[in-house]
Amino acid sequence: MKDLSLQDHLTDLRKAAIRTLIIISVSVILTYSVSDYISEILLKSLRTALQNGSGKIVYLGVFDKMVSQMQVSLWSGIVFSAPLWFREVWLFIKPGLYEKEIKFVRPFMYIGLILFWAGVLFGFFVVFPVTLNVLMQFGVSNVEANINLKDYIILSCKVYVFLGLCFQIPNVLLILGFLGVVNSSFLIEKRKYVHIALMIIAAVVSPPDVISMFALWIPLSLLYELGILAQRIFVRKKTIS
Repeated sequence: MKDLSLQDHLTDLRKAAIRTLIIISVSVILTYSVSDYISEILLKSLRTALQNGSGKIVYLGVFDKMVSQMQVSLWSGIVFSAPLWFREVWLFIKPGLYEKEIKFVRPFMYIGLILFWAGVLFGFFVVFPVTLNVLMQFGVSNVEANINLKDYIILSCKVYVFLGLCFQIPNVLLILGFLGVVNSSFLIEKRKYVHIALMIIAAVVSPPDVISMFALWIPLSLLYELGILAQRIFVRKKTIS
């Protein structure tokens, strides 16, 4: 572990931020060439829901399709470049750890990457199909939905990345447990406050309906509980040994 001043930390943070920005920018440029294909993948759940119900996907402004493609490129670049910017995160925090802590934390950086992609896939295969099908069947019938392409693309991209980050909860709790920052007893004690905070986050991020909010809040709460369980199993064993 290096003895770094606040100025050193800020300098390292600035360098890491610049490298991360370059990584994401290059990835965005590369993904733009396949943004049409990625857009079709993102629209798959919506098209299926509209087939079960009634409606069509429309764009309302002259620049809506262009903005949609740029948004797809941006968020896809973030997802596909995850291994590289996860590495930047590791390189930033590594100097602040002791050798023993580095040995504990390093494997969880790889686990974090897997969990990030798992969160994105969970949104694609579970959250959006279920939520869209329920919403399309909810309420009065014999009406046609006109879904704004730009609004849906932006919402779906943000939710996928948000879920990828949220799937880091068990991983972060395990790392904090190994470092001795928090323990399972503390997490259990603060459980109700965390669940309320997660509900507020889900309400802000999700579309303005109760079903979408619960579709996000329930997985977030389960991830927190999984983090507590993982701490009680793995951190305790590590401490005893």
